[in-house]
Amino acid sequence: MKNFTELYQALDETTSTNRKIEAMVQYFRSAPQNDIPYAIYFLLGNKLSPTVAARTLREAARTASAIPEWLFEECYEWVGDLAETMASIIPVDGESEVASLDEWVQHILKPIVNAKPEQQGDLLKDAWLKTTSAHRFVMNKLLTGNLRVGVSQKLLTRAISEWTGLSSETISHRLMGEWVPTAESMDRLLNQDARDSDVSRPYPFCLAQPITKEIGSIGNRSEFIAEWKWDGIRAQLVRRQNTTYLWSRGEDLLQGRFPEIEAASQSLPDGTVLDGEILAWSGDRPLPFALLQKRIQRKRVGPKLLQEVPVRFLAFDVLEYRSEDIRSRLFHERRRLLESLEMGSACIGISPSLSAESWQQLAEDRACARERGAEGLMLKRLDSPYGVGRTAGLWWKWKMDPYSLDAVMMYAQRGHGRRATLFTDYTFGVWDEGVLVPFAKAYSGLNEEEIGFVDRWIRANTLEKFGPVHAVRPEIVMEIAFENVQHSPRHKSGIAVRFPRIVRIRTDKTADQADSIASLRAWVSFGSKQRSQEQTKTPDTFVSP
Repeated sequence: MKNFTELYQALDETTSTNRKIEAMVQYFRSAPQNDIPYAIYFLLGNKLSPTVAARTLREAARTASAIPEWLFEECYEWVGDLAETMASIIPVDGESEVASLDEWVQHILKPIVNAKPEQQGDLLKDAWLKTTSAHRFVMNKLLTGNLRVGVSQKLLTRAISEWTGLSSETISHRLMGEWVPTAESMDRLLNQDARDSDVSRPYPFCLAQPITKEIGSIGNRSEFIAEWKWDGIRAQLVRRQNTTYLWSRGEDLLQGRFPEIEAASQSLPDGTVLDGEILAWSGDRPLPFALLQKRIQRKRVGPKLLQEVPVRFLAFDVLEYRSEDIRSRLFHERRRLLESLEMGSACIGISPSLSAESWQQLAEDRACARERGAEGLMLKRLDSPYGVGRTAGLWWKWKMDPYSLDAVMMYAQRGHGRRATLFTDYTFGVWDEGVLVPFAKAYSGLNEEEIGFVDRWIRANTLEKFGPVHAVRPEIVMEIAFENVQHSPRHKSGIAVRFPRIVRIRTDKTADQADSIASLRAWVSFGSKQRSQEQTKTPDTFVSP
């Protein structure tokens, strides 16, 4: 545990990529062999299961520190991180009895998470009183499932690659899917034979870069294939040894959620891996993403949902053919091979390419993306291999400009981690018959100077407190951008938006000049008309109160 605590501190104290990699490599070289599988497990973002309920942790920490509930809540509000709060308020600074991370997990953490709720408090207090504050803090991070130290899977992959001498591509492939912290997993990870035997394992995904400059600057139109950018679940369909595995880009195994796709894949040659998008689909167009979410949330899908939300897998690349890894072949070769495959069912198809011969013509196609149920266009170099991660210059995404409107800040909360002492999480509302109705939360988009300004304003203009939530004067207006808008009975406004973020503070507008719910309803109505092919022009004006 000492080694892992020191690794956490080293990672948490720097934003330098090279220093983070150096810290992980040093840890892998010096840590006990049995600790490394768990270190990788936690650095990959995995959690102990089950986790301890937050209320159990809070009550155990409060009683162990012998402070009243109001004082604990006040400390938590100011610190902003539950693990750090609990580690700080317990006065006893003991000595850790167990040195290794493996022993900590096996003999302390697992007994706590697997105990009955009424027993967990005593086990927690006993463990806390036997640790130093530094170890206690990391232990709390593991118990809450909130380790976050700024280490992406790509960064971890680079560190393991440097430590083992194996290529990043090999390590990335072996880390795909579910990582089980065992000696067997480590043997597979460290095996110098780069030919992997895990039948279900997908490949690391190739990701696209956003286009932020003139479209012609990326090259000639003739050098690229253009496809629609669909709004679904990016997935790999793995067909090996007469069994199908569906993996999401988030490395979730989607078995059972899309049985019609699994059944349709039986016509594919054995040893085939396709990259594509899973979409809710009816007729010749996709259905709203909200319908697809109903399928995602079910591990087993009943006949009613199968009928209500039909799905389709649209393939746009083939990564393995007859058990041969063909990612190094050029894209136009892989595309020809993809188009030669016998799909055997309408549940699996090929994402169509666009025939526009110039960037100008392609821009006209892009303008119709929402009408097609797409987010924009994908542009892929015909001479590109299938990369790992966001490889520069291979694939580009040319998305539609987001929706945006002006909204009023209604509520604020402190952030987490480094922003735990600042108000950075905001709730915004729009007008509905003279009343502000909350419709979105956003926490990204402002720079440090703007965050400082808003934080000071919130402290001076708080009207009420509801636990950690501060209700503020409805005066600050910000422009909020988002990707999609749809009806939602779960939200007070009746509207849900996807990926809201802050564009700018509108110092030139007062609250009464913010937009109304009618703007959102117009977009929802427009989307419905698009789906029925009754309207093809986006509303370009807002309705103010």
